Amino acid sequence: MKRALLPVLFLSLGLASPLALAQGSSKKKSSAPAKTQAAPETAATPAPKKDDGLDVSKLPFTPDSIRQVMAHHTPRIQECYEDHMVEKDKKVEGVLRTTFTITAEGTVRSAKVDKFGSTLKDAGLNDCVIAVLSSMDFPKPPDGRDHPIEYPFNLKAID
Repeated sequence: MKRALLPVLFLSLGLASPLALAQGSSKKKSSAPAKTQAAPETAATPAPKKDDGLDVSKLPFTPDSIRQVMAHHTPRIQECYEDHMVEKDKKVEGVLRTTFTITAEGTVRSAKVDKFGSTLKDAGLNDCVIAVLSSMDFPKPPDGRDHPIEYPFNLKAID
């Protein structure tokens, strides 16, 4: 059985509604900077190699560009899934809900896996995904503010 990562194209920029996001609204809600909490990283769960082939400095800060960055890094998330779930022969399907903050500089802060909103329960997978998210760069927000993001990944076995 072959497994694949199918990312859900939903993320939250603090917009009025997910519908507004789907329609490409650029309205953003300001948010107070979240307290940084370092994620524990172990030698057993390094982030898969980063591919810097995407030049985020040329992208606008929009929901579509954030989706584009996430899609660019999806193979690294897939590698986490393969390393921690498939190789252990765990037959799982489910959702891994993540949250993080895009800072005013376009870097990621406070990357977390929402353990209560996720149906996949594997600490190694969570640590690897957090390491990948923490290494991502996004376009700089033009308003100079931090933007909280919610991004769920649907993981499903494919025959």
